[in-house]
Order: sequence, then structure tokens, then C-alpha cells
Amino acid sequence: MSSLYTRSKEFTRSRKSQSDSPPASPSPTAKTFRHERLSRLEAGSTNPASSESYDRASARARREARLASLTSRVDEDSNKDYKKLYESALTENQKLKTKLQEAQLELADVKSKLEKMAQQKQEKTSDRSSMLEMEKRERRALERKMSEMEEEMKVLTELKSDNQRLKDENGALIRVISKLSK
Repeated sequence: MSSLYTRSKEFTRSRKSQSDSPPASPSPTAKTFRHERLSRLEAGSTNPASSESYDRASARARREARLASLTSRVDEDSNKDYKKLYESALTENQKLKTKLQEAQLELADVKSKLEKMAQQKQEKTSDRSSMLEMEKRERRALERKMSEMEEEMKVLTELKSDNQRLKDENGALIRVISKLSK
């Protein structure tokens, strides 16, 4: 009686798993399981205890195989996602580094221009009134530009630190995933 109960129970389980899957051609493992089930039914169990233990062992093996395939798929997907995130963080880092270098070069250029203006101011004394007005305007414009660039530098350094933090978190996540996959 117990062997009949386990057979009907397995039969309903296999039906459920078949209805959950999309209607596609059966996979090789599904064909193997179906073949095993048919061969057991055709043979007719002569020893209920041995067929019951065989059923349990095969069910356990199938369950472990399913779980292993699912976890391997999830690991592959998550590794791909983290690799993409890491690569995008690297490219963004490179872009920010180039922007930072450009901003530093421009800042150095503006400072040199400002110093040149100060030297020219000291050298030229004629037409002081008109020159003073023009120099004041230029100086104000340069100072404004320099303050804007300093603000941009602050923003760039903040972005760089955020980028580094994300990179560190990404590395930590990759290490955790690699430990979990072992």
C-alpha cells in the first residue's frame, strides 16, 4: 500500500513540474526521468521496500540536480551583472579622470594668465585709468571663472570619491559572490 501511495505522490509532483514549465520540447533530463518512470512501471515492483528507497534516492538526486542547475544559472547571471557594473564604473572613472586633468590644465592656464595680468599691471603705468577699468573687468571675469572651476573641481573630487566607493563596494560584492559560488 505504501509503495502505491509514493508512486501516486511522485506522479502528481511530476505533473506539477511539467505544467509549471513552458510548453517546449522536453529537455534530456526530463526524457531520462520519464524513461526511468516508465521502466519502473513496466517492471512492476516486486520488492516494495527496495523500489521505495530507489524512488527516494532518485527523487533526491533529481532535486539536487535541479537546485545545482538553478544556482549555477543565478551565479552566472549575477557574475555577468557585476562584471558589467565594474566595467561601467571603470569607464566612468576614466572619463572623470580625463575631465579632472582638463580642468586642472585649464585652472593652471587661468592662474598663469592671472599672473601675467598682474605683471602687466605693474609694468604699464600709462593710461592708468582706462587700463585699470579694463584690467579690473578682466580680473573679475578671471576670478569668476577660477571660482567656477574650483567648484567644478570640488564636484569632480566628490564624484571621484563616490566612484571609488562604488568600485570598492563592487569589489566586495564580487568577493562575496565568489565565496558563495565555492
